[in-house]
Amino acid sequence: MGVAGSRVERMAKRMVRSASSTGWIRATALAPIVARPGYWFATLCGLLWGTVLSLGRIRPMGGVIVARKCPRWAFGRGGTTIGAVFLTHDAISPGVLAHEAVHRAQWKRYGLAFIPLYVAAGQNGLTNRFEIEAGLERGGYVHH
Repeated sequence: MGVAGSRVERMAKRMVRSASSTGWIRATALAPIVARPGYWFATLCGLLWGTVLSLGRIRPMGGVIVARKCPRWAFGRGGTTIGAVFLTHDAISPGVLAHEAVHRAQWKRYGLAFIPLYVAAGQNGLTNRFEIEAGLERGGYVHH
């Protein structure tokens, strides 16, 4: 990872630590009345992004809304979930979709706070707590 990436991670970690040390900020940010609209907004953004970039049909599959045949520069690794929308080129195996459905649930729980929380958890999928929760094997991080 480059210097900019590590700088962004450090900044996100400081922001998350500050919010965590002030209990009311964390409680407010993660309250469903705040988190849920953030999830809906993220889903809307994912749908817009997917509609513009996807050459495939956008449809529900495996617990997420899949926007297939997106250009590979439009997402990270094999795909990225934004709200309820999974942007990918062709990674639609049942295991990957199950992994991404967990990320959808994370978005639903944390709303827009999921962005700094995910960044603060680090870009290494093997140690990122959100990737671990979603299942490293299903997400293609490890193979048996």
